[in-house]
Amino acid sequence: MYLSIPSSFLVPVCVAEDILNTEKIVELQECISSSYFINKPVNRKGLVIGVSLPNQRDERWIRDREAMEAYAKEKNVILKIEDAEYDVNKQISQVENLISQGIDVLILVAIDVYTAGGMVEKAKQAGVKVVAYEARILKTDLEIFVTFDHLMAGQLQGKFLITKVPVGNYIIMYADLPYDSSLRDGAMQYIDPLAIIGNIKIIAEKAIKNWDPKIAFEVVRDVLITNNDEVDAILAPNDSTAGAAIEALQARGLAGKVAVTGQDAELAAIRRIIQGTQSMTLFKDTRQSAKKTIDVAIHLANGEHISTNTALFNGKMYVPTVLIEPILIDKSNIDDVLIKSGYFTREEVYGS
Repeated sequence: MYLSIPSSFLVPVCVAEDILNTEKIVELQECISSSYFINKPVNRKGLVIGVSLPNQRDERWIRDREAMEAYAKEKNVILKIEDAEYDVNKQISQVENLISQGIDVLILVAIDVYTAGGMVEKAKQAGVKVVAYEARILKTDLEIFVTFDHLMAGQLQGKFLITKVPVGNYIIMYADLPYDSSLRDGAMQYIDPLAIIGNIKIIAEKAIKNWDPKIAFEVVRDVLITNNDEVDAILAPNDSTAGAAIEALQARGLAGKVAVTGQDAELAAIRRIIQGTQSMTLFKDTRQSAKKTIDVAIHLANGEHISTNTALFNGKMYVPTVLIEPILIDKSNIDDVLIKSGYFTREEVYGS
């Protein structure tokens, strides 16, 4: 196989600057900025919000649920939450059941964004407003989308990895999200240019269906065997897949010797960062996202204006979107960002 190397290629200016100078990681926020403002809503009595979450397997979604429940109680909102267990048909059935119970607003984290438009339409027919959360539902009319900035998340991962390992063999794992490649695209803005000039060799690139740790483990295990353990960096899309990758590395005596990314700032991941087996993660403060999403739902129910900071195309329309920025976490800022904010206690992170 022959690769024709172009004489020039295009990357965002801020990305190019980072590639040319990888001495240190600067704040990506200098390059990518967004603002968010939403007036605090006044809840009308008896408002009922239905929530459909993809699973309660991942700590991320467990924390989302807990944060939503806490804030809904504070706002005197009745919350009905369903867990679809990554089963599309189960999610459809649960959403139909929520609609039949007379909810006012549906917060929907769609498992399959191609078919989720049907759920949106059923909700509309019943007079139920819909907030798409974290998954951009395709080819349907949406009033609002609330999400963490997946492109920025990928850029933070990719930039960190090329800074830590500017030369070497990479395994690229990405979520099996054909409808939204923002996370992978953001990372590859940094990795691809160094791969093109030969500094980085991508020895495997695999999609991980449903972010499944078992699949991630098998991918890393097989690549290590095939390549005689010659792996220097692993782009793992989230902490669950990072943990699985590290298990595979551990079995070969390589844990701590290979850079591994992550996302979601799960407690197990933070402990791995302290131990030195995981290199970084991304903090997506579910307390912040839960509040914003519940506030948006209340605004929709009350027919009030919602301020957004961008609009994202879903194949049919540009959907007004509230983007929330993730924060890169490594050993240097665990205490300042996670412990001082109360997200974790010192005892949870470091032990008693």
